[in-house]
Amino acid sequence: MTIDPLSLALFVAIVEEGAIAAAAEREHIAPSAVSKRIKELEQRFNTPLIRRTNRGVIPTDAGITLLHLSRGLLHDLNNIQLQLNEYSSGVRGHVRLSANISSINQFLPTELKSFSELHPDIQIHLEENVSENSMKAVITNVADLGIITMGSYRPNLEYYPYHHDQLIVVTPRQHPLDDRKRISFAETLDFDYVGLSAGSSLHSRILRAANELNRTPRLRIQVNGFDALCLMVEAGLGIGIVPEGAAKPYFKGLRLRSLILDEPWAKRELKLCVRCFDSLPIAAQLLLRHLRNASP
Repeated sequence: MTIDPLSLALFVAIVEEGAIAAAAEREHIAPSAVSKRIKELEQRFNTPLIRRTNRGVIPTDAGITLLHLSRGLLHDLNNIQLQLNEYSSGVRGHVRLSANISSINQFLPTELKSFSELHPDIQIHLEENVSENSMKAVITNVADLGIITMGSYRPNLEYYPYHHDQLIVVTPRQHPLDDRKRISFAETLDFDYVGLSAGSSLHSRILRAANELNRTPRLRIQVNGFDALCLMVEAGLGIGIVPEGAAKPYFKGLRLRSLILDEPWAKRELKLCVRCFDSLPIAAQLLLRHLRNASP
């Protein structure tokens, strides 16, 4: 059986975009041609691969299996192209890295810079994701390597030590807490909060800790990043909990105070995760080793 990689790429695009028209636009091909290729795939496999619903196109069970296999195959084909192109362009590898915002803000800038200096012919595609989505990306072969904050974990992945970070409480100056050096989490719940968006591991940890105290955080506003969080705290919209290393750059330009969050869970463990180290492309193995060596 001969399967055109373009048909597989169009199928992946349909599932990711949720609509044939959007997939056609993304891949620069006519919608009728996309529909024809998907119909041919279904005839080859003798099973439906997608269902049309009032909320768009969704894969069948067979389609989900084909999606995972297609992503892996297309990635391998892309790796063949990239590695053979080294003879003309000098590019000798490509790594897909899915990382949480804590690692991107605190550790990756300097570590990826030093890696690029050692391996200038390896390209890195970095995507920010919450920890759960990074693990999912690695499992489904959307990413080669993930960086997560340990909490819940997937048993079918390999994990390696990375960094630790310390959570702190940030307040605006002239706040009732700005003369404190340490504070318990329970004490913070008497004040309005600026929080991260739902889905982040830090947001989930705060909600879980509050629930254990039969309390609810007074979330006044939620934002998507530590920079926005610090700006909103400085403006007086509430206090926030952030990793110490991620907040340090903002203390120079913003009128903020910091307190150590005096809780066992405030010292967090970050991990690197992969499906299987031995099956990683050489470029991804090199990056994993570099990040492990860079961690204390």
